[in-house]
Amino acid sequence: MNRIFTRPASHLRQIRRTLTHHSTNATTTDLDPADELQPLGILWRYQILDPNSDIVNLWNHVFLITCIISLFIDPLYFYLPYVGGEACMSNDNDASLTITYFRTLIDLFYLLHMLMKFRTAFVAPSSRVFGRGELVMDAREIAIRYLKTDFIVDLTATLPLPQIVIWLIIPATKSHSNNTLALIVLIQYVPRLFVIFPLNNRIIKTTGFIAKTAWAGAAYNLLLFMLASHVLGAVWYLASIGRQHSCWKEGCRDEFHSVPPCYLDFLDCNSLGSLEREYWLNSTIVLSRCDAKNDESDFKFGMFADAFTSEVASSRLIEKYLYCLWWGLRNLSSYGQNLTTSTYIGETTFCISLCIGGLILFARLIGNMQTYLESMTVRVEEWRIMRRDTEEWMRHRQLPPELQERVRRFNQYKWLATRGVNEESILRSLPLDLRREIQRHLCLNLVRRVPFFSQMDDQLLDAICERLFSSLSTDGSYIVREGDPVNEMLFIIRGQLESSTTNGGRTGFFNSITLRPGDFCGEELLTWALVPNSTLNLPSSTRTVRTLTEVEAFALRAEDLKFFAFQFKRLHSKKLQHAFRYYSHQWRTWGACYLQTAWRRYRRKKLAKELALRESFHFTSIPGQESYNSDEGDSDGVDEISSMDSPNNAQHLGATILASKFAANTRRGAIHKVQVADTASSSLKMPKLFKPDEPDFSEEV
Repeated sequence: MNRIFTRPASHLRQIRRTLTHHSTNATTTDLDPADELQPLGILWRYQILDPNSDIVNLWNHVFLITCIISLFIDPLYFYLPYVGGEACMSNDNDASLTITYFRTLIDLFYLLHMLMKFRTAFVAPSSRVFGRGELVMDAREIAIRYLKTDFIVDLTATLPLPQIVIWLIIPATKSHSNNTLALIVLIQYVPRLFVIFPLNNRIIKTTGFIAKTAWAGAAYNLLLFMLASHVLGAVWYLASIGRQHSCWKEGCRDEFHSVPPCYLDFLDCNSLGSLEREYWLNSTIVLSRCDAKNDESDFKFGMFADAFTSEVASSRLIEKYLYCLWWGLRNLSSYGQNLTTSTYIGETTFCISLCIGGLILFARLIGNMQTYLESMTVRVEEWRIMRRDTEEWMRHRQLPPELQERVRRFNQYKWLATRGVNEESILRSLPLDLRREIQRHLCLNLVRRVPFFSQMDDQLLDAICERLFSSLSTDGSYIVREGDPVNEMLFIIRGQLESSTTNGGRTGFFNSITLRPGDFCGEELLTWALVPNSTLNLPSSTRTVRTLTEVEAFALRAEDLKFFAFQFKRLHSKKLQHAFRYYSHQWRTWGACYLQTAWRRYRRKKLAKELALRESFHFTSIPGQESYNSDEGDSDGVDEISSMDSPNNAQHLGATILASKFAANTRRGAIHKVQVADTASSSLKMPKLFKPDEPDFSEEV
């Protein structure tokens, strides 16, 4: 966020009084519209900028690019002189106009930078005890400090000196040796370098880097090397022109007293077409003496001969620039080893400087580019070393091929998902509030995909997101096995898992379901956490969970769930508990088994009742017997038998008693079967697939 500081309140009150006084004595046309737009009556010229604000940081980057462009533009002045004819030189006025135009625009950026420095706060050196220090926001103190430190250097870098030389001094002196222009440009090049290096350090101090990516950093260092080659090629071209002009000037002086005489004005291409110059050209030996292609010439051009043998000096600007840039790159990267020099002191000094500078710059370029490029591949190299160590360890331990393949697949999947970055260590290094916001941004939308979590409020979801951690699994991996302690609850984001149970290994029992994105497993842990007086022992898993595909999920540890259950009483609400039961596959399996058991018990009871009714109907239909009710005991039967005097009734007495005993035994057998069925149904409640013991759950089936 951009920060703008102002003067203290006493200064602001004085400014308001001044503005009020002027507003009462002036007309509306005297007021500045920009002043009316300032909040609280604070003028823009009284605003102080924070050196670490976004606007100052953006300006520093823009001005850095501008400075690099200016360092490329200034050496272009060296390409203005050219050989325009036989023994004459001139300046490229069209190129001069274009270069001057861009140079003037760049100078405006330097001027804006100076004005901005007058309004940028600084840190008091005496306050740098702890933290960033105290900012000085008084404009007078800022101006005094700037005038004492960087003002002279910035002013020297801002002055339009090359424009003055190219448009005023050279036309006045009618000189095309360009020694004055070269001297001015080189002198101003030094303060511009002094501007760019502190600016570079200030950007690094504020943001920590110049380029955000490794490729940009490598390109930045390569650009600086190209800049050095560009300057070297431009200096070589100007020195070549100067060497040629020196040869012509020396030969012209030797022929000054000859007939026809040689005048220095003949070396200017403006004298082309004059009769005296044409007469001099027909008789002079200056052309043959100063010809770089003439091996018999006593004037040695040395390393500057290429500018004339390749006709660079008489080519167009773009052709000269590219050739000189190539010359600078070739000799700077080879430290000038291929150069052939003469005994001219300036030439040998130039070659010595080229060799030393090329060695330093090339070594720096290679070192910086290696650093930036290695930063791109450091994670890849670490992963490669880890994979190599893993392969050696697996071969040393003689792991089976299938286990080795699973390890390789997991390492590959982890690399594709994280690129070797340890996210937990990065998050732990951040402040708590920032870490919470990042976790919310990363996890909240994914957590809300889980239907159980969609029932919770934002505060509880923020707390859950803060403690979630990523979990990656390859296909065929076992998350948890039946009977193992459950130490985390898993919420699936991508992939599929198989959740199965055998009810503790019971014969003939198997239940299997597929978990998809939005589902969760390990719900025994939540039931354990909701119990007020739960033991320290973790609950045992009632299911075996195995991945069917590559799975990405979030996990909650047992201690975190216990913390949520203790800290947020909303987890104990009926709404969340019913939502948990609805989406829990453990509860769904338990409910299915409960309904199945109840249905079987109902069918058995109905079958026993129907059997009893059929048997009762069978005995009541015996000939000679009106009715029989086994529920009324034997007294009724005895009364009926005693009241009968017929010999036939006495004959059927034994059969009736036997039938009564058989019916009683049958009923007792049916009751026993029902009791056995009830016992069997109670055994189907499956203690391993338990219904949670929390009281809120017990009566709501």
